[in-house]
Amino acid sequence: MIQLDEQKKMILETVRTIAQKELKPRAAEIDEKGEFPWYAVKVFAENGILAPLLPEKYGGIGAEYLLFSMIIEEIAKVCANSALILIAQADGFLPVLYSGNEEQKSRFLPPLANGSLSGFAATEPGAGSDILSMRTRATRKGDNYVLNGQKCFITNGSIADLLSVYAYTDPEKRAKGMSLFVVEKGTPGLTYGKNENKMGMRGSINSELIFENLELPPGNRIGEEGDGFPNMMKVLDSSRMFAASQAVGLAQGAIDEAVSYAKQRIQFGKPIAELQAIQFMIADMVAATEAARLLTYQAARHLDQQRKKEISKTCAMAKLIASDTAMRVTTDAVQVMGGYGYMKDFPVERMMRDAKLIQIYTGTNQIMRLVAARGILGD
Repeated sequence: MIQLDEQKKMILETVRTIAQKELKPRAAEIDEKGEFPWYAVKVFAENGILAPLLPEKYGGIGAEYLLFSMIIEEIAKVCANSALILIAQADGFLPVLYSGNEEQKSRFLPPLANGSLSGFAATEPGAGSDILSMRTRATRKGDNYVLNGQKCFITNGSIADLLSVYAYTDPEKRAKGMSLFVVEKGTPGLTYGKNENKMGMRGSINSELIFENLELPPGNRIGEEGDGFPNMMKVLDSSRMFAASQAVGLAQGAIDEAVSYAKQRIQFGKPIAELQAIQFMIADMVAATEAARLLTYQAARHLDQQRKKEISKTCAMAKLIASDTAMRVTTDAVQVMGGYGYMKDFPVERMMRDAKLIQIYTGTNQIMRLVAARGILGD
């Protein structure tokens, strides 16, 4: 049992109210239209939860990772797209929070608590799981840098006000030659390709970014040259825990729908909830989700306690177990509801489509197994 103080309980209760009253009624519309939910950004900003991990001096609430995990979970129960707004926002600002100097943090971070959006730009057409194959380059021009290259599948890409962009400053050094830069919306040389048309998470914007002779001052480089790769790995560890939290929430939302339906649906003269076949399915769904939740909370605790030897391994395991669970649970929820579950009149078909992406982003689950194995065998 997780013990929360009164302030954290109050924050979570506020989040639940927002989720049920503001987000759930419009979740199907977001999916159907494939439009970014700007109203959700407004609601999050007005309630101080658009960037809760930020310290108070930068406009956040200084939330612990465990509390943020619970916030994501509550929102994902009703709308995975809206939960992804908070995840993408954190992914975009954590590179600066982790490695920026005080001047950079004070300059870049406060707007992100008040409605501006951020994005994490690493993936490229030829550099997904093999991120060291990145081709984006930042070359010196006097004191400035000139950025050239392309990114793809970037969450919030074409709508982000601030992008944390990874590029090689010395490609021959591979991991030790990668650096991190902040690119602000409207910078000359930044253009956008297509926004992707996705199977699920259709209310999230995923864009191509194109950098053509984009010039940046040295103040937009975060950390020293060559610091980009360790910064990226640290951010990805956190992001995997966020993805696990989203998956747990999504699974729980599907369970809630399936249980409610099973109690009301009459077949053979009684609710299908009284049929052993349905009972066994639901028991398995709940057991798997509870296990994924506890592993996710454990990963969040390791992040809060900065237990460096445990973080990468546990975040990877939480992400792979939780997302595999969400995929299985949402699929089973469709099965419990039969023909109705397959229809867009009920949310479980949307949840099933949304769950698939979590098995892929922030590192595929096959890569997560490699990360976990290295952590285990490395010990």
